[in-house]
Amino acid sequence: MNFIQAVESGFRNYVNGGGRASRSEYWYWTLFAIIVGVVAAIIDLLAFPTAGWDPVGTITSIGLFLPGLAVSIRRLHDIDRSGYWVLIALTVIGILLLIYWACVRGTEGDNDFGPDPLASAAARA
Repeated sequence: MNFIQAVESGFRNYVNGGGRASRSEYWYWTLFAIIVGVVAAIIDLLAFPTAGWDPVGTITSIGLFLPGLAVSIRRLHDIDRSGYWVLIALTVIGILLLIYWACVRGTEGDNDFGPDPLASAAARA
């Protein structure tokens, strides 16, 4: 999956709690969110230099929260873990565990959460 496909998939599947997300989809989405955050911070700095809060950054954060959460849950599904594991991010050590799991190769073949996204991509190509 390339960058554009990952962003499209993130917005298309953000209300879908099921399915799986490959590593490339997760990391491209993360890169997209970082780029949008940096651009929003620059716009806030230039357009609202004296504001006590960052209006553009806040709006983009709210807009990207649910799609980012959904991609994270689908990434956990890819390694055959429940989406509830995302709640471990509320602890400091849990964030490190989630980063590790985001780097691990997903389950080959079908699992309880759906077909292998890499096998589906190979079939389409």
